[in-house]
Parts: sequence; C-alpha cells; structure tokens
Amino acid sequence: MLRNALEPWHLLVVVAAVVLLFGYKRLPEVARGLGRSMRILKAETRALHEDDPAPQAAPAPPPAVEPAVVAEAEADADKQEPARSSAEGGATQ
Repeated sequence: MLRNALEPWHLLVVVAAVVLLFGYKRLPEVARGLGRSMRILKAETRALHEDDPAPQAAPAPPPAVEPAVVAEAEADADKQEPARSSAEGGATQ
C-alpha cells in the first residue's frame, strides 16, 4: 500500500510549494530561524536531563525520641492548655 509513498517527484512538488509560499529570498532566513530554534531546543532538553537528580536511596528515618522526653513534652502541653482556655474565655465575655 505504501510501497511508493514518497517518490522523487513528490519532493519536487513540496519544494516548489515551499518556494512559492515563502519566496526564494526568505528561504535562507526561514532556514536560519529553524536551525536556531532546533539548537535551542536541543540545548534545553540536554540541560533538563542534566538537572534531573540521580535517584537516591530511601531517606533515613527520623531519629528516635526518648520516651521520657515525649512524656515531658505532653505534660508541658497539658499544663499550658488550661491557661489558654481561661484567657480565651475571659476575652470572649
């Protein structure tokens, strides 16, 4: 089916259409712009690949907290809660 899909005369028709659309004077300008765009795209994709960090191992677990320290922190939090509620209650009345 696609045995002779792109023959030499097809290419001649495409080139003739491009010349008619852009004109022979603008073709070098268009080609230069296309070349610059391709260089920029290539440089940006290369930079994007270089910026990707290498896959690292799983992060280290957080350090274990001693139970005595946790109990003290909870006790301090319990002591501070009634003081807050009484201050808030007095301000709302």
